[in-house]
Amino acid sequence: MSDQISADARPLPAPPRNYGAINWIGLWTLYQREVGRFLKVWMQTLFAPVITTLLFMTVFKLAFGNRGELTGDFTGLDYNAFLAPGLIIMSMLQNAFQNTSSSLTIAKVQGSQVDFLMPPLSPLELTLGFIFGAVTRGLMVGVIGGLAIHFSGLADLNISMIWPIIWFSLMATIFLAALGAIAGIWAEKFDHLAAITNFVIVPLTFLSGTFYDIKVLVEPFQTAAHFDPIFYLIDGFRAGFIGVSNSSLMTGVIASAAFTFLACLWVWWLFRTGYKLKS
Repeated sequence: MSDQISADARPLPAPPRNYGAINWIGLWTLYQREVGRFLKVWMQTLFAPVITTLLFMTVFKLAFGNRGELTGDFTGLDYNAFLAPGLIIMSMLQNAFQNTSSSLTIAKVQGSQVDFLMPPLSPLELTLGFIFGAVTRGLMVGVIGGLAIHFSGLADLNISMIWPIIWFSLMATIFLAALGAIAGIWAEKFDHLAAITNFVIVPLTFLSGTFYDIKVLVEPFQTAAHFDPIFYLIDGFRAGFIGVSNSSLMTGVIASAAFTFLACLWVWWLFRTGYKLKS
């Protein structure tokens, strides 16, 4: 009889929590983890990229002074006003890539990927958590870098159209965050990740019109530049400040939306299959 009473007095196990279509608590926790990871070392993740951007601006300003004027689509435009937006979005691109790639590579090297694979997080929630954590870092670097350039007097950042700045900054950071996640899942060690950064990401960002008007290129390199997805991101973002672009803004909007969607879909598929994460 006493055994029956003690058994009845035991607390019943809690029913499984119904998270609905999206586990918002888990998604928010993963996002906070990713943001907190780079904020803990903000001198390296936020301050250092801004210093690099200012150094680029200083070097080019000393080299060209106030004599640098462009031709072609940007005829009469001061070179510093042309260069500044390109450097800002370049730092955003690189930092968004670094955030997801380093986070996933470190997790695999340390064997701690179980921390985000075991909780009740779907492949879509994992994709959103990692990508938007990197987007936050990229946007923060861009805002701080833009303010630093403007108030340092290195270039005048006058906004011509606000919507291209918002659209292309979001597409740029989401796209590179997705590429970083793909690279981080694929890489088995930091040497693999460094190879992708040095031989793919850096050339694509440097050779996509960051420092120059692509129309100065001879054929077939000028045509080939239009197949570089990062060209549309930089060109559209810059147009938001100076009001002029190398290509149609609507072409850039469609192209950036297409390859950003495909990159995010690829990340979702990698999380869904557990490629190099569950083996």
